[in-house]
Amino acid sequence: MKEIIAVIRMNKVGPTKKALVEAGVAGFTALKAVGRGKVVENIEIIADRKKQLLAKTNPEDPKAEQVATEFLDGRGLFPCRMFTILAHDEQVQTIVQAIIKVNKTQHNVGDGKIFILPLLDAVRVRTNEHGDAAI
Repeated sequence: MKEIIAVIRMNKVGPTKKALVEAGVAGFTALKAVGRGKVVENIEIIADRKKQLLAKTNPEDPKAEQVATEFLDGRGLFPCRMFTILAHDEQVQTIVQAIIKVNKTQHNVGDGKIFILPLLDAVRVRTNEHGDAAI
């Protein structure tokens, strides 16, 4: 058994839920979170992404440029969604590929992370089933 934790962009929640259901995931938990990833140091990527972010904001918002800059230079924490999925070992690669397929963008920054951890046990509260039967 494995636990899969996926941290994704907020605007990818709907497609991710759909992809997980289509991949045969029995259930999952999604939590609101804030965080940030590795700081991108390539100034061309930063300039391009800043331009894209500012194009989506209200031009009269005085904080828009500050928020975009903090996002790209590592000072800010940003809203994201964290999915937790329990899976049988043989399902892991299918689930991971489904998550990647709907979350990979062409922005070269901020597409998320997926963590795969061993799971010692799971218990279904209703039936007291343990292990794989509880998933």
